[in-house]
Amino acid sequence: MGVGQLAAGFVGEPASPVLAVGQTAIDASPEWLRSFAIRTFGASDKTVLVAGIIVVIAIASAVLGVASLRRPWIGYAGLAVLGTIGVAAALGRPGAGPSWALPPLLATLAGAGAFATMRVAGRPRGDRRRRGHTALVAQAPTGFDRRRFLQAAITFGAAAVTSDRLGAYVNGRMLADASRAAVGIPRPASPAPPLPPGAELHVPGLSPFFTPNADFYRVDTTLFVPRIRVEDWKLRIHGMVDREIELDFEQLLARPLIERDITLNCVSNPVGGGYIGNARWIGVPLNALLAEAGVHPGASQIVSRSRDGMTIGTPTELALDGRDSMLAIAMNGEPLPFEHGFPVRLLVPGLYGYESATKWLVDIELTTLTAFAAYWVQRGWAQVAPIQTMSRIDTPNASTHLRAGVVKVAGVAWAQHRGISRVEVRVDDGPWNEATLSAQDSIDTWRQWTWSWNAAPGPHLLAVRATDDAGAVQTGRWHAPFPSGATGWHQIAVTVS
Repeated sequence: MGVGQLAAGFVGEPASPVLAVGQTAIDASPEWLRSFAIRTFGASDKTVLVAGIIVVIAIASAVLGVASLRRPWIGYAGLAVLGTIGVAAALGRPGAGPSWALPPLLATLAGAGAFATMRVAGRPRGDRRRRGHTALVAQAPTGFDRRRFLQAAITFGAAAVTSDRLGAYVNGRMLADASRAAVGIPRPASPAPPLPPGAELHVPGLSPFFTPNADFYRVDTTLFVPRIRVEDWKLRIHGMVDREIELDFEQLLARPLIERDITLNCVSNPVGGGYIGNARWIGVPLNALLAEAGVHPGASQIVSRSRDGMTIGTPTELALDGRDSMLAIAMNGEPLPFEHGFPVRLLVPGLYGYESATKWLVDIELTTLTAFAAYWVQRGWAQVAPIQTMSRIDTPNASTHLRAGVVKVAGVAWAQHRGISRVEVRVDDGPWNEATLSAQDSIDTWRQWTWSWNAAPGPHLLAVRATDDAGAVQTGRWHAPFPSGATGWHQIAVTVS
């Protein structure tokens, strides 16, 4: 696997055997399994998958090793099967070329060489002198030299780790880090207004108004985070337009920039979930770029493509209706983190991320809603899904020990591009009580809220609901996220003593 990673450094990281197999497994997984992984493991779902692949390979290797003690052909056959899986997975990835077969092929050859060498290393020295190499490989060992076997294992282990790290270097990760560090974000031509007094309530346990980049949720399907140098980045705008446009990063940065506060959330977010965050973004207005390209009247869908092959479809009518859709280049005062799409990602306020927030953006095509089904739509998610009016209790939580008396209940509510006008809290089956809202920054961000509860001893059930600026009250009917976003009141059980 270390040799495969090193070879992928020259060919391209997606050709890595582990990553190619893992990415193929993600794409082939049924929707319920993908949703389960996101719901259960969150941003660690890819780490769990890669760890699972490595564990499976380790177990298979151990089984093959034992089975091949007397029949070495079993070991070579097993390696050939694993190599074939790696080649098939690599060649099946979007954008794959013939060279993508090299990393898994070289990995297989390295495995076969290591297998043969380890068998020889385990032989007692006297046995090695009496027999030739061919006979040793073909016959079962009559003894075992643990010291030499351990030395060989340590040597191969060190070579594997070194190859893996060298592969990451060759693949340009360090160069990409330096490229990002050198990016200077120009002053936006249209800066965000200062936060109004009272936009942040500063209640202990309440989510901060701006989510730190390190804490911002991440939900995507890529096993490896693309690390793109700005010097290598280009964007193509084409399809149902009067003229195609191609931009490099320097040309994009030279355009007038806007700065806006936008809350982004994932359609996979369950009721009360954490797949939501608020940040201050800087980017190039999408409207201006597409106006320059000249969008045809019948182009009802904007298909954006990521460097990793992901496709996302956005209704043109919503993206260009005057909201602050942008090609974002900065997040909370710094260039986008690699995990959040550096160097450029798409953002459309008021839509879930799966239909509006393409990371590692490299291509925009104008087409129709009927002509193309994007990645998640192919898997059954709704093609158009405006964000639900939702709210969440951040504090207290079920693990908090509460004393009788006044308790601060607080949380956040959101209905991006409509705004929140009211939040109410209920205790058990009692009446709804109006909470105090923070000052509104914009209709594209969440609002904090707080309510003082005179808590009596005993078990209680707290529930919250919000009303948006259009007058729609958050429904109490529970629905899972699939296919167009979760609904229901967030409720928590607490005990007061």
